[in-house]
Amino acid sequence: MMISQASQSHDRFATTRWSMVMQPDAADSSEARDALGDLAQRYWYPVYSYVRRSGHAPELAETITHALLRRLVAESAAMQQPIASRQYRHYLLDRVRAFLDDDWHASMAPPAAELAPPLDLEKRFQRDHTSPSSPEQAFQRSFALAVLQRTVRRLREEARQAGRSDLCRALEPYLARDPAAGDYARIAAQLRTHKVTLILALKRLRQRLRELCAQELADTVSSADDLAAEQDAMLAVLDEM
Repeated sequence: MMISQASQSHDRFATTRWSMVMQPDAADSSEARDALGDLAQRYWYPVYSYVRRSGHAPELAETITHALLRRLVAESAAMQQPIASRQYRHYLLDRVRAFLDDDWHASMAPPAAELAPPLDLEKRFQRDHTSPSSPEQAFQRSFALAVLQRTVRRLREEARQAGRSDLCRALEPYLARDPAAGDYARIAAQLRTHKVTLILALKRLRQRLRELCAQELADTVSSADDLAAEQDAMLAVLDEM
């Protein structure tokens, strides 16, 4: 019996992190609570960037970010009704806006359980946000870069497991741009391989990068249409950089 494309799409998105949060019985689901906590842990960077662009100094921005994400995790343990946002990116942006507009000082008490903040938030912020931007623009750029960072890490790990770390490392600068004249020859000599091997390897790496990026974004949506919208939004942000 043939399985319809619509059924396959439903099955694909039935167990993404965000679809578990969106399900009608999420309030009673430990999986839904864990999924929201996992997403909060993944996306420190866009929240931090929004808070920094709102005028807060690095140390305070990290403290505020930590407080907001702790609140999201705590709320996930006591959800009373499903979340309405169709995409996690929209939900997170709405929550950081509301948090800063509210009395966020009241949420600064020491938590029962700490989350694990990334170690390089301010370094990344200084590197990625050299031009003036609004808090929302900083959030959108940082969300796209957080997805891309997770994707590249997975690509590197797959290359390591396949024993191709040197090849991946050499071609990584060309995942988003074409090699200049002489680059293939230089890399081929460095790796003792042939130009055609590098051309084919770069093509495969780019394709795999797109696949892994789609998988990362899929965890933040609950339908194929929303995934397509998130892919378009991410490309639009990256094209502006």
